[in-house]
Amino acid sequence: MRRAAIALALIAATSAAVAGAPDTSPRPVARPSVQGAAPSGAAVRARPLYTHVRPQARPPALVPPQVALSPARAPAPATPPLDVASQAHPSNRAATAGTPPTAVEQQARSGLFSSLRPLLRPLGMDRQTQERKRTLARGAVCGDADIQGEEVGRVPGRISGCGIEDAVKVRSINGIALSQQALMDCQTARTIKAWMQKGMAPAVGNYGGGVSQLHVAAHYSCRARNNQKGAKVSEHGKGHAIDIAGFRMRDGRSISVLQDWGGGAKGRILQQMHRSACGPFGTVLGPNSDRFHRDHFHFDTARYRSGSYCR
Repeated sequence: MRRAAIALALIAATSAAVAGAPDTSPRPVARPSVQGAAPSGAAVRARPLYTHVRPQARPPALVPPQVALSPARAPAPATPPLDVASQAHPSNRAATAGTPPTAVEQQARSGLFSSLRPLLRPLGMDRQTQERKRTLARGAVCGDADIQGEEVGRVPGRISGCGIEDAVKVRSINGIALSQQALMDCQTARTIKAWMQKGMAPAVGNYGGGVSQLHVAAHYSCRARNNQKGAKVSEHGKGHAIDIAGFRMRDGRSISVLQDWGGGAKGRILQQMHRSACGPFGTVLGPNSDRFHRDHFHFDTARYRSGSYCR
């Protein structure tokens, strides 16, 4: 009985507490305004719970005299989208002449918006280039447009051991003319080309603007070595040799083996040419070899088991 009475009393107390509970939970009261009085309860319910309180400007008396308040900026006028192609270049701004250039125009003048495409070549230049290629193709021998001349074919020899099977008559190599057309085989012509590129041109450098012509003293000739009776057939008689006596420069100056060998700038150029020929050619002879070569270089493509013979 006692336990039942206690239970009934607890149920009655709980019911009374529930009946007296508020309809809504209490909301936090907002902070009072900085400049006004505390808001009423209705104002508190009307305002949002998380109102952002902006900082207020200092009173004029509290602002240091050295600090100047910047005036409020006016909103920038709306501008239409910039058409780079029509507005960037100064020549397209005739309607706004006299106005200072914009940043985009300054960038355009500096080349930011300039076209990266190469300019078209003049039609006449293309025609000249094509015509030159056709001319070189017509004059090419040994299957190389850098070797210009004409095909000769078989050249019979007057004596045993002379002659050329497939001879060519060369007039220029690498755009450098020969003082006379030289008869030789294609192996010799290709070797001369290689030496001119890797030996002669580096030796000359910028002197006189480069070589414009080779002074050819001798090429094919069916004869004995050094024109000595009873000697073996010369490599000249096989189309394997060329004799070079000098070089003409593009500015008109010249280098002579006879006059310039042995000293000075020209002599050093000749010596470097002579050394660079040893290897590409099988035989390299110059003024120091004998009295027969005191005025020219002899280059030939003969091959020896012991290697190149150079003097």
